[in-house]
Amino acid sequence: MKRRRVFIAINLPEDIRKELAGYKEKWPEFPIRWTKPENLHITLDFIGYVADEELLEVCKKTKEIADKHNFFEIKLFKICYGPLGFRSGQTPRMIWAIGEKIKELNLSPHITLGRIRKWEWQRIEPEERPSIDEEIDLSFSVDSIELMESVLKKGGPEYTILESYNLKT
Repeated sequence: MKRRRVFIAINLPEDIRKELAGYKEKWPEFPIRWTKPENLHITLDFIGYVADEELLEVCKKTKEIADKHNFFEIKLFKICYGPLGFRSGQTPRMIWAIGEKIKELNLSPHITLGRIRKWEWQRIEPEERPSIDEEIDLSFSVDSIELMESVLKKGGPEYTILESYNLKT
């Protein structure tokens, strides 16, 4: 029985992807595996591994969710280490672009720009580690959500849109 690794996401407009992907040029020596621009997204819900027989039910529930929500705006305001709340002395795991909380969805959006290579990070003297706390001002409208499949590969995950669902206008 085949199982798919699926999640519900907001895909980003091409101009926002390009803008965010460009930040890797700012820290070229940084020990990080940068997210491919085409993979930049906001995860709403990671569902996990789903059998093909269960996929129709997941599609139905995702459509019901989309049908209940109006389109909305996302405002991204900062690039920083993630997850938020890591303590000094701990190794951050990622670099995120974070956005203003969306009250209707109880969502604090974040986009993983890259994953820190922990063993390389730990070899850098603490005072030489880059400070990443960059203010940005990017916004875009969200008029759909997507049911995505993630296939894990050696070069990084490969994402495919299984279904797209329009939000109410």
